[in-house]
Amino acid sequence: MKLPLLYAIVDVPISPDTARLVAFAHELAAGGCTLLQYRNKSCNARVMLAQAQELKTHLGSSVRLIINDRADLCLVAEFDGVHVGQDDLSPEAVRAIIGPERWLGVSTHNPEQLREADLTPADYLAIGPVFATSSKEKPDPVVGLEGVRRARSLTRKPLVAIGGITRANAASVIEAGADSVAVISDLLREPRKSAEEFFRILG
Repeated sequence: MKLPLLYAIVDVPISPDTARLVAFAHELAAGGCTLLQYRNKSCNARVMLAQAQELKTHLGSSVRLIINDRADLCLVAEFDGVHVGQDDLSPEAVRAIIGPERWLGVSTHNPEQLREADLTPADYLAIGPVFATSSKEKPDPVVGLEGVRRARSLTRKPLVAIGGITRANAASVIEAGADSVAVISDLLREPRKSAEEFFRILG
């Protein structure tokens, strides 16, 4: 599998209204995003499913859609994959639910977790936070660019870097060995223009 250079994350507390959520995702797609993760830590399953289905209906197959945590909703909403953290379902359990074709990503925060995740059926691994981030209430310790380099040396799987990544530092993260940068906050203002600038910087 080949990851795009930019992995956009739509975080629901930032865009709680479904219409705004879809409009935001549309703008990201118009800016060139082909991979988008829907992350919703605050709503119940019914709301999550409704929002996921709206995203799928409006974006169709133009964007690969990943849902955070919920393998069950991935199937019902016909998403393209699931991303899980260290405290979610195991990668093996998720793979058993979603089958072999959908993408599976796993978050890691240190070399030990990355080594363990590398042995799972995950298609790609995420490492972070690379820099200080405001998108998580209780972030793990910052790994820095050296953490990205270390992660790159420990796996041959595609590597996504996440945490505090902006247009100002994204190139250095790719240079450190990441295949893709996951971004939340630096896409919020003028999402289409911001996405286009990321691709210009990284391309």
